[in-house]
Amino acid sequence: MAMIVAVPAQAQQRIYSGEEAAALRCANTMAFTAVALESTGRLGAAEKEVMLNITVRILDLHVSGTWRQKKAALRIVRDRRDVFETLEDFERYANQCLVQFPIN
Repeated sequence: MAMIVAVPAQAQQRIYSGEEAAALRCANTMAFTAVALESTGRLGAAEKEVMLNITVRILDLHVSGTWRQKKAALRIVRDRRDVFETLEDFERYANQCLVQFPIN
């Protein structure tokens, strides 16, 4: 089981586990991949924005806490995964993320 601890400045420590930790990992994978692909010219700006909006919706609908806590947790997830692991996660789990964490 994955656990993510978010400790934003001047806020209570927040620990995410289970479904919320999985949603954070999916959100990170979507956001990171969108930015990486757009920076290499393999994704347009509009498509990147769609993927970033998906990230926000996943966080909004499937992760509890304040936006500051969610962003702190995303930084932790991002820092635990290297570029290749995150891109592999996207290839492997993007469709599953959208099924497991619907945004509509």
